Amino acid sequence: MAEILRLTPEGLYCEAAKAHVDPVRPVERAIITHGHADHARAGHGAVLATRETLEIMAIRYGEAFAGTAQAAAYGERIGLDGAGVTLYPAGHVLGSAQVLLEDAAGRTVVSGDYKRQFDPTCAPFELVRCDTFVTEATFGLPVFRHPEASGEIRKLLASLAVFPERTHLVGAYALGKAQRVMAELRRAGYERTIYLHGALERLTRYYCDQGIDLGPVEPVGRRGKELAGEIVLCPPGQLTDRWARRFGDCVTAMASGWMRVRARARQRGAELPLILSDHADWDDLCRTVAETGAEQIWVTHGAEEALVHWCESRGRTARPLNMMGYGDGEEADIPSAAGEAGLAGAA
Repeated sequence: MAEILRLTPEGLYCEAAKAHVDPVRPVERAIITHGHADHARAGHGAVLATRETLEIMAIRYGEAFAGTAQAAAYGERIGLDGAGVTLYPAGHVLGSAQVLLEDAAGRTVVSGDYKRQFDPTCAPFELVRCDTFVTEATFGLPVFRHPEASGEIRKLLASLAVFPERTHLVGAYALGKAQRVMAELRRAGYERTIYLHGALERLTRYYCDQGIDLGPVEPVGRRGKELAGEIVLCPPGQLTDRWARRFGDCVTAMASGWMRVRARARQRGAELPLILSDHADWDDLCRTVAETGAEQIWVTHGAEEALVHWCESRGRTARPLNMMGYGDGEEADIPSAAGEAGLAGAA
């Protein structure tokens, strides 16, 4: 079967649409799956993405992040040269999308980053049947089986009950993870103010502006030990930074799928690891591959070989893409806009 995509130094390229998907360097036309920094870069001539992703890119990079920007609603088919392009929810973060490309060669879906767990802060993953499926494999090993988010949040609240005199400092990435932690805390009945490091403020405010109820939130500002007994969210790098010392003897937590690995928890300085991921785990990766009905599977950024082997053992043609320029998803979401850096310094 002919292939609608090919791999270039810039990333995946669709000749029929004259567009790259999540290119790793500036190109003439880009289709962007979501706003994380390893997928959404500034400097493209034209960008097609969901409205939310475009607005997140403008927050992170400034209004002039691309020559032109075109918003596409979920399920809206757009013709780009000789191909049809349709975006479907990926369930990863607000505005995240899978990309369906259609031409005479058939139907190809590029998943971007995705998860199938419930998330109150974004549209749920929608399965799209296709001939070729390009899937991420960030957690593409059988050891990664993510528990329900509600259970991990209960662990955080239980710690707060046992240590009411200690600030609970939670490391969470600025786009998606921080807001999901807040939303899950509210679902669990936590009604108190949640305090934010400056680097999380702008995107949290954007989520609230989109109608996502995160309850009362406030910037940390210059406060420190007076936040004993409160929950404070910050970028993961701040857990072991001088900034964290202001809170005295705090409980340090980290929300990430990588917290399944004890060495990662120690590396992050997490006393309380919270296995809370915005990516599909091993079971959901395998389930998704099977349910798409795709006969060809391309695997990218993650434990590619394990998922390729699983696919081949079940009669599907599979290949690892070994693409450069992508992080491992959750580790890659580092604030990159000058505005966010400024907020971080002021926190």
